[in-house]
Amino acid sequence: MVTSYPILTVTTFLPLVGAAVTLASGERAARWIGLATTVGTLAVSVPLYLGFDKTSSALQFVESVRWIPSWNITYGMGVDGISLPFIFLSTVVSVLCVGASWTAIRLRPREFYSTLLVAETAMIGLFAATNFFLFYVFWELMVVPMFLLIGVWGGESRVYASVKFLLFTLGGSLLMLVGLIVLLHAYGTLDFHALAAAKPDPTLQAWLFLAFSAAFAVKVPMFPVHTWLPDAHTEAPTAGSVILAGILLKMGGYGLLRIALPILAEAVRLFLMPMLGLSAVAIVYGAYVTLAQTDIKRLIAYSSISHMGFVTLGIFTLNPSGLEGAILQMVNHGIITGALFLCVGMIYERTHTRDIVEYGGLAKAAPVYSTFLALFCLAAAGFPGLNSFVGEFLIIGGVFRVWPWFGAMAVWGVALGTAYMLWLYYRMALGELGPAIRGIHLDLTAREVVTLAPLAALALVIGFYPDSVLGFLQASVTRLLAAMPAPPVSVGRL
Repeated sequence: MVTSYPILTVTTFLPLVGAAVTLASGERAARWIGLATTVGTLAVSVPLYLGFDKTSSALQFVESVRWIPSWNITYGMGVDGISLPFIFLSTVVSVLCVGASWTAIRLRPREFYSTLLVAETAMIGLFAATNFFLFYVFWELMVVPMFLLIGVWGGESRVYASVKFLLFTLGGSLLMLVGLIVLLHAYGTLDFHALAAAKPDPTLQAWLFLAFSAAFAVKVPMFPVHTWLPDAHTEAPTAGSVILAGILLKMGGYGLLRIALPILAEAVRLFLMPMLGLSAVAIVYGAYVTLAQTDIKRLIAYSSISHMGFVTLGIFTLNPSGLEGAILQMVNHGIITGALFLCVGMIYERTHTRDIVEYGGLAKAAPVYSTFLALFCLAAAGFPGLNSFVGEFLIIGGVFRVWPWFGAMAVWGVALGTAYMLWLYYRMALGELGPAIRGIHLDLTAREVVTLAPLAALALVIGFYPDSVLGFLQASVTRLLAAMPAPPVSVGRL
């Protein structure tokens, strides 16, 4: 399918138009305009998936217009098999965030939904950008709505959490800007493919890798620059937590895939062992800290550190199994963790507590809710037949081919992940009714069921038919790895 209009530009900026209309509307209309805009954006993006050629590794639906001639910078957009799944995830998550906020947000609804729509433009634009300058514009744009979502509509410690998020993010972004300027002066272009073909000097690559990976590591977040995440998740409103988990954490991993691996291949080799080591530590450390949490949102937040450790571990295996598993797991994490935060937000709206000891017996009091919670907890634990199982299997298989000890740490991380997710479900859903839920109608409304159902369906579809995502990835991953130096060999047996 070929479109006769700039579909990526329309998909990217339609939410921004909706944000302006929302601000100009009345408070009662803001929700409906937000919903109509996000649904419309999802509908507009459909030809991207129907018309995408899975056998091609080239950019598709390309748009290119001269933007800043004196700097040789173009407005360039296009998608390949790596970026397309994240655009789909961004459009779906945005619709669900509107649904989840329908009754939860009463303070400044016009501003809230406008902020959500600006965030959607930033998310889609970042994954569609084909040059570093436009990528950086959307990277920085994303900071503004997230800062506002946490700082205005967050919990009691929202100011502390939002400022901490801002400082960590801007610290990494400043280093990225310095690297961007160096690349522009050295090669006269910021186009991703042109920079990959230029093959920068190995010494320059090393310094650029440190600058760029600092920004990407904060967003992932990698150990030890992860400390902003639990605070941000805990204080953010439900929609903010869903965007953080579903999309923002993927921006760092996507940056590694789009910039570090193809442009800085020699530096990737140089820093391979430290990156693998930090990833393995994040898996185990994040899992152990998760086991100790008593706040539901902090538990899920720390679990994200462990789960994203699998992603970076898979990326730096530099083989097809690990890399495809990492990309698939980024999509899976966005689905599952986003769903878990939705579940937390729905029950918190009724009970006004996130303390796990206050719960118990939800399987009796809210059978529909507890069924969804069970599905998403099992998916997060990597249960066969659900989406995370395939991603973790590919990552662990890829790691064992080259670094068996890191593979063993990943397996232990899976075991710990199963323990903390089942322990969470046991404490919330089984046993006697907890004090927070006695005498309260807890089960889901029709709107809430409709909000969770798409994520449940995606968890099942990808679990049983992983090629629904992997089919888009394979050609682009093959091309990416073909441009890399020879892969490492196994360092020995366990």
